[in-house]
Amino acid sequence: MTLTTATDVATAATEALARLGVSLPEAADGAATFEVASPLSGETVATLPLAGAAEVDAAVARAHEAFLAWRTVPAPVRGAVVKRWGELLTEHKDDLATFVTLEAGKITSEARGEIQEMIDICDFAVGLSRQLYGRTMPSERPGHRLMETWHPLGVVGVISAFNFPAAVWAWNTAVALVCGDTVVWKPSELTPLTALASAALLDRALAEAQAPAGVSAVVLGAREAGEALVAHPKVALLSATGSERMGAEVGPVVAARFGRSLLELGGNNAAIVAPSADLDLAVRGIVFSAVGTAGQRCTSLRRLIVHSSIVDDVVARLARAYQNLPIGDPREPGTLVGPLVNAASRDRMMAALEQARAEGGEVVVGGEPVEVEGAPGAAYVSPALVRMPEQSAVVHRETFAPILYVMAYDDLDEAIAMHNAVPQGLSSSIFTLDQREAERFMAADGSDCGIVNVNIGTSGAEIGGAFGGEKETGGGREAGSDSWKAYMRRQTTTINWGDDLPLAQGIEFG
Repeated sequence: MTLTTATDVATAATEALARLGVSLPEAADGAATFEVASPLSGETVATLPLAGAAEVDAAVARAHEAFLAWRTVPAPVRGAVVKRWGELLTEHKDDLATFVTLEAGKITSEARGEIQEMIDICDFAVGLSRQLYGRTMPSERPGHRLMETWHPLGVVGVISAFNFPAAVWAWNTAVALVCGDTVVWKPSELTPLTALASAALLDRALAEAQAPAGVSAVVLGAREAGEALVAHPKVALLSATGSERMGAEVGPVVAARFGRSLLELGGNNAAIVAPSADLDLAVRGIVFSAVGTAGQRCTSLRRLIVHSSIVDDVVARLARAYQNLPIGDPREPGTLVGPLVNAASRDRMMAALEQARAEGGEVVVGGEPVEVEGAPGAAYVSPALVRMPEQSAVVHRETFAPILYVMAYDDLDEAIAMHNAVPQGLSSSIFTLDQREAERFMAADGSDCGIVNVNIGTSGAEIGGAFGGEKETGGGREAGSDSWKAYMRRQTTTINWGDDLPLAQGIEFG
């Protein structure tokens, strides 16, 4: 495939929609619309109706009504619906991956990997549907039983970002559904086709099971729709993925109405490369983490902290790898770096590089716009490797683009202090063959991130472990472990099965 024109991209989208049986919604006369542009070409490929506060309110009302029935469906039966959804995702994996590539710009293997994450979380949630365990605790009162039970929470609102246009919604939705919740999703306005295609498969699974109407809904909107979802009193849990700025706005609004929020925000991730590291392995892990998805993952590697004895060697190895990265149409076999999502992202990358130079940095390789034939409006760039004398202001700020800042350190305490000095705390790595160094990095006084890796990069989390970070990353957790508890409410119950009424703490009354 050699062309990246709007017609080419639109045709691919139309054919995939047809295979899924999805028809694009049409706007009523005079209604607001928005244009969908593909990063592959930079040109508009579809025009869709734009939802506002009224549409959000209607979707939440339907979801709340559905919740009243859905919460009483046995959890294993809810799990069977998610199992069927996973089967449909498997059947249409390539079609959904097509949308991820066309709208997010991911290379084919990464796009397929995102859909596989959706399938994996369905598998996880199906098992979870029979493991929503409570506890029974000893009571201090004779003839009494004390226990905890977990119950469905309510409507879950999901606001997702463009870079994982389907998987993050699936992480939330698969778990929320088996927990007995209903879901209203506002996807990024940059990736609405992916959302419509993904939700259509869930709708099919729900319809086959004769589930209540409104269990799942998609609202295609911009800021107004997002604000309405955040503020809605019937949204029990608001799960939002995006920038730290967005989280700072969302959190207080949800808290003011005593709702729950699950925030997945910025991730200015770093890796430490110790003197004992296997450099061949380290370079492979670093390059994927730094340039995969064109540096547009929340877990992308942004900062590299290398021991001063090997920093020149590591930079030289990385420079060679960067110079050989195939950049272009992500559908082409062999392409490793697709486009940035839009021109604004490219402009922010160029501004960050200019600031890095002003702060004493040297762009070793990359950092330039790349022209792709047939796509003059697209934002293709060469990933940048930047040598910095210190962790300056620009390094402390996450730029959502393929920029890797390299700094040197002399001892591990210094490296950990540098690592922890930024406001974000999502994913972290250390490359070392020294067990003491690895254990120190994983210890309480080591990495302050929610995710810690040893001898792998910062990207590539599996759904079996809870995903999320600390500090300005928001503190939320999604997917594996016991993160399901965020989607349920805990109830403590005391049962008196005796014929007396002793009070707790030895209190006597009457």
